[in-house]
Amino acid sequence: MPWILWLILAVALGAAEIFTLTLAFGLLAVAALVAAVAAGVGGGLLAQVLAFAVSGVLGLLVVRPIARRQMKTPPLSREGAEALVGRTAVVLKDVSAQAGLIKLAGEEWSARSYDESQVIAAGTTVEVLEIEGARAVVYPRELLP
Repeated sequence: MPWILWLILAVALGAAEIFTLTLAFGLLAVAALVAAVAAGVGGGLLAQVLAFAVSGVLGLLVVRPIARRQMKTPPLSREGAEALVGRTAVVLKDVSAQAGLIKLAGEEWSARSYDESQVIAAGTTVEVLEIEGARAVVYPRELLP
């Protein structure tokens, strides 16, 4: 029963993938499964080896580069506090280097001025430059380049 040997090889390659996370061993494990199917339907040794080789090469040359590219690509949308960076807000209570209050995305946020020497008056439109914990760092919109 050669298909059992291919299944054992597939499990071993799958385990190797878990420890290395290279995507190569996982694709070779899939190729071993293809060879196991070829053995299960009565294919000879040559058919099994060809099934393993062809599916392994296709996986490594076609699927692996696509998967690696997808893993390295940053997400298209920002989430959480990161999504607030670059948005505009309105100052509710004067914002200085130490304290202040803004209305951002429908919520009140504590804020501080990006320029430590600047006090931003209530009613001014500001842009969020970054989020530090639960505090927004802002700068007046009309002074941005």
